[in-house]
Order: sequence, then C-alpha cells, then structure tokens
Amino acid sequence: MKKATLICVFLLAFCAPVFAAPRFRVLALYENGGHHLAYSKVAKVWLDKLAADNNFRIDYITQTDSIDDAYLGRYQLFIQLDYPPYAWKDKAVKAFEKYITEGRGGWIGFHHATLLGEFDGYPMWQWFSGFMGGIRFKNYIPGFADGRVKVEDKQHPAMRGVPASFTIKKEEWYSYDKSPRPDVHVIASVDESTYMPDSDVKMGDHPVIWSNPDVKARNVYIFMGHSPDLFTDENYKLIFKNAIFWAASK
Repeated sequence: MKKATLICVFLLAFCAPVFAAPRFRVLALYENGGHHLAYSKVAKVWLDKLAADNNFRIDYITQTDSIDDAYLGRYQLFIQLDYPPYAWKDKAVKAFEKYITEGRGGWIGFHHATLLGEFDGYPMWQWFSGFMGGIRFKNYIPGFADGRVKVEDKQHPAMRGVPASFTIKKEEWYSYDKSPRPDVHVIASVDESTYMPDSDVKMGDHPVIWSNPDVKARNVYIFMGHSPDLFTDENYKLIFKNAIFWAASK
C-alpha cells in the first residue's frame, strides 16, 4: 500500500470523529450589555464546554436582526439565554412564533423572558405573554434573596436527578400580576416563606419553572438566571443540561 494511502486511512480512522456532524445545533440569544451580562459570559463558557463534550454546536447572537424562518430552520433548539420579549424585529417575532407553535424546534427561556409589559417604549408582546401563561411582570426583589425551590413534577425530563427541593441563592424572584399555573404545566415553584432575607414582594402561588403544553415545540421556562454564581450550583447546571437535551430532541 502506498504511503499516501496509508496516511489517508490513518486520518479517516482516527480523525473522523473530530469532523463528525454535530448531534444538533443550538442558537442562543443574549443581551450584549447591562448588568445581566456577567451571567451570560459565564453561561457561554459553561455551554461551550457542554457542547464540546457532547458533540453539539452552539451559536450566539446579541440581537434579533438576522432571525427569520430560514435562519431558525438551521437550529433544533433556541435558548433565550438573557433577552427580554420586546425590541424584537417584526420578522423575528413572526418567525419565532411559527417556530414555537409549529414545533420546528425546542425552546428554553431564562429570567428576562418573562419581563412582560411596556418597557423602553415598546408594547407588550401579547403572544409571548400568552406563551408564558398570560402573565405580566409586576415586581421583583431588587436586593436579592435566597429561596427554596420545590420540584412539583419529578418525572419531567428536566428534573432528572434533581432533588425534591434545593436552595437558589441571590435571585431577584420576579412576581407577576397572576400565577401562570392555570395555563401552563408547572414543574417547580419557589416557597416564598423561605426567602432570606424576607421580602414583601410575594405572590402566593409562585411557579419558577414551567412548560406550555399547548404549543408543538418542546419548551421550558426557567426563571433563575441572574447571577453568574448559578454556575457553581450543581442542581442548576443539571436542570439546564437536562432541559437542553430534552428540548433539542424530537
């Protein structure tokens, strides 16, 4: 066998896995500025390692200008890492709604995805409010508080391996004009009596992880997503990882 042929065989045998097609592709949208940027920077490092270790590809964007049907069609999962539901371009709004309602891919949203209302001169995205359970942002804990999260659906794939309850530290804990529970599937909620320090910003029934079963896309909203310290929390990282592999699959 010629030397060149031997080299080719070697490359195919030992290097092919490096060039293997990714299992799936992920698009992550985040704000390139503001006080949430520290969370996104650490999230990117963690996500990039997870992608490298598990052979999927992740691309990042910081604005919605490029989003349309064809663009979203490249991806099996859309992660709204830290981006509010306003200031989206019209074509991005239409493409995203179609992506979710027709199940063209999965979705995971964090924190700012429920900043629903009139902000920075923009009207509330009514469809997105309905997607999140018909809620409107009302208040938050600006000084932050620890809180005990209770898992309600232990069988949900995002909760695989997660304890029945766990503490999330230093979170803003949004409150809304009502609980989304009647219109979504609640996966976990925060016990407001465990806030440390205590706060008057409470809403009673307070879901913090949920999914909307009335759309075709696999989807999960995870409220916690403010502090970069979350990526030192093994339970948080496990929920995030579980959600990725569940929402990206068909």
